[in-house]
Amino acid sequence: MKRDSLLALLASYEPEPGFEADMHHDTVDFVKQHPDCFERSLLKGHITASGWVLSPGRDSVLLMHHRKLDRWFQPGGHCDGDPDVKEVAMKEVVEETGISNLQALKEGIFDVDIHLIPARKDVPEHYHYDIRFAFKAEEGQEILLNSESNDVQWVPLPKVQEYHDSESIMRMVRKTSSL
Repeated sequence: MKRDSLLALLASYEPEPGFEADMHHDTVDFVKQHPDCFERSLLKGHITASGWVLSPGRDSVLLMHHRKLDRWFQPGGHCDGDPDVKEVAMKEVVEETGISNLQALKEGIFDVDIHLIPARKDVPEHYHYDIRFAFKAEEGQEILLNSESNDVQWVPLPKVQEYHDSESIMRMVRKTSSL
């Protein structure tokens, strides 16, 4: 079954107690209930994957200013049918930032989040069940913009809240110290 690898990753992941634990539980339920969970055609919501990319010195994180949502986020995106969420996260980092030499900083999942995406044109509002992975970039890589972003920057960890102060982002900042 296409979902088995994700369900195994989720089973081996221990979320923070409270809000993230609730989202983790809801994500597991969602994946079990929807064989097409990796498809963006599932209009209720779908699995996405993203990368929390730290600088070589681990003192900054790579954030992109998302053109459609007009906010700063970590790079990530739709699985489009691919059940290998870690590979999807890495592919999205490369596509959205140009950073391609990455080292996993944690075996398995780094964070799980569910967030509501507003309606846009012919796509109704829906949920992204985001599976997040932590990476470290190798030295000397040039940032490249693509059509999905207005800007991409290395943001010092203490300044991340000036770019995006949601609990979703700040939880990953807090978790960074354990990597």
